[in-house]
Amino acid sequence: MDEIVFKFINGFAGKSQWLDFAGIFFADYFGYLLIAGVAYLIFSAGDWRKKFQNSAFIILSTIISRGIITEIIRFFYNRPRPFIEFGNLPLIDQANVPALPSGHAAFYFALVLPVFFINKKFGWYGVAGAALMGVARIFVGVHWPLDIVAGALVALLSVFIVHWLLVSRKT
Repeated sequence: MDEIVFKFINGFAGKSQWLDFAGIFFADYFGYLLIAGVAYLIFSAGDWRKKFQNSAFIILSTIISRGIITEIIRFFYNRPRPFIEFGNLPLIDQANVPALPSGHAAFYFALVLPVFFINKKFGWYGVAGAALMGVARIFVGVHWPLDIVAGALVALLSVFIVHWLLVSRKT
């Protein structure tokens, strides 16, 4: 199933310059806009204490998601990337490191999921943006669909862990 979905999404690559440009933009550069949007949201509202708490929540979530859980999984499970499996050249440069879970998905979902605690509407926008980035990384040929789903689940787990550590244990 993973291969079927990958081939469907990646099958659109190379068919249109505009679509390739959009795929490359969302796969490689859109994350900077997500970071800027989350930073703006954090620092535009509330007192300094709340800004610090929100920043700590997001930073810890991304560190646990991308820096710890993702790397532990990759240490034990070395899943090759699609361009290695099929011998195709991806549309973007990508190191030959394990694909599962997607580090981009783990980072960016961990970045945007805590936004739900700040502003639900912007939380949905962030999740849509992270999902779009995930689909784009499949499109450009550097990830399998399951890599993206696993990265999102790792992020969700890390957000629950950090919420429990920072918020739930206090009550």
